[in-house]
Formats: sequence, structure tokens, C-alpha cells
Amino acid sequence: MRKLASVFILLMGIVISGMAQEAEDRGYKVKMGEMAPDFEMSLMDGKKVKLSDLKGKVVMLQFTASWCGVCRKEMPFIENEIWQINKNKDFALYGLDRDEPIEKAQKLIDATGITYPIALDDGGDIFEIYAEKNSGITRNVILNREGKIIFLTRLFNHEEFSAMKKVIEEELKK
Repeated sequence: MRKLASVFILLMGIVISGMAQEAEDRGYKVKMGEMAPDFEMSLMDGKKVKLSDLKGKVVMLQFTASWCGVCRKEMPFIENEIWQINKNKDFALYGLDRDEPIEKAQKLIDATGITYPIALDDGGDIFEIYAEKNSGITRNVILNREGKIIFLTRLFNHEEFSAMKKVIEEELKK
């Protein structure tokens, strides 16, 4: 019965996300089920991380910026309900600060109290691999252990956020 409930929750998450994913106004260039485009990001401490090197982990990419009020609202939820719970598992979470200098990104970190790593997306080049240039943030991209996109969000609402958490939880159980 427990397994059946887990499958139902996962399917509901997929249905909720699927309904949201199909809306063209979300501005994504990528789709669920596709392999995530590879890129290299520079973390705030200067360390470089290549997305393809994270295979074997469940990955969450969070596109953000200091000027984004919705991002500021969402980030503490990501910190407390996703990062703190999963950071010691086969899970990787990277915030990608869109086209801002390191000082602005640091102010965002300080204001939101997050501890997950932030990369600088100079020029918004990484963002533009995943979404249309003029489409907004906040948005999250969840990848399975093989690097395939399994969930996409846009903006922040509690129903979609809960569905995203369930998808992450279920993928980490595999």
C-alpha cells in the first residue's frame, strides 16, 4: 500500500508538472525527458563545475538573481525543504545567479540565508541554453542521475514546489 501511495504521489507530481510544462509562456528551450545541455559553471569561490561531471547524482539547478523578488521568496524554501534535507545524499544543488557581479550575488546569499552553492552566470549564457533570453526567473531544472530533465518549474507556487520536492525524493530513492 505504501508503494502504491508513493507511485500515486509521483504520478500526481508528474501530472502537475506536465500541465505546467506544456504552457509555451514558460519560456523553456528544453523539455522534460531530454538530456540536459552540458555547461561549465564558475562558483563564487572560483571553483569550476561541469554539469556532466555530476552524473550519478540527482541535480537541481536554480536560476536566480538578486533583483528577483520571487527568487528571494523561494530560496529559503529551497534551503530548508530541499538542501538541508538532501545535501548529504547523492544530490547536487546549484543556484545560478543570472548576469550579476559577485558582490550582488553575495548580497543575495546574505539576504536569503542560503548555504547551497551559487555559480555566476556571466552574461546569462547558461540561462539562455535552458530558456529564452527574455523569459524570467525564478526557475528550477531537476535532473535524474543520468542527466535527463525530469522536472521544470517557473515562478514559485507551493503546489508546484511540493510536486518538485516529491520528484526529488522519489528519484533519490532509486
